[in-house]
Amino acid sequence: MSADGMTFGRAISKARKTLGMSQKELAARVMKEEGGGAISPQYLNDIEHDRRSPSSGHLIRQFSGILDIPEDYLFALAGRLPDDLRSEAYDQEKVVEAFANFRKALKKE
Repeated sequence: MSADGMTFGRAISKARKTLGMSQKELAARVMKEEGGGAISPQYLNDIEHDRRSPSSGHLIRQFSGILDIPEDYLFALAGRLPDDLRSEAYDQEKVVEAFANFRKALKKE
């Protein structure tokens, strides 16, 4: 959780409410992978109340597109690396250096 208390669930809830969408409406637009249909409103409720995390990058990308929230921001709030970065995170030194640079960038004010 960030200093201002923003979590993945709170970001989703805030954006959904700003757009005037109900949980049921948003849930109907977020599709599970591989043609599994939409997520349930209860699953979305659990995400918004930080009882569950999104189960895949696929879901994070959908929330990003539907709610117009930058994808990288949502991945950070979810505590996940995007798929394209995770597949490149095999070099320990590069990962450590990247996180050091990330920390420096976030702490600049």
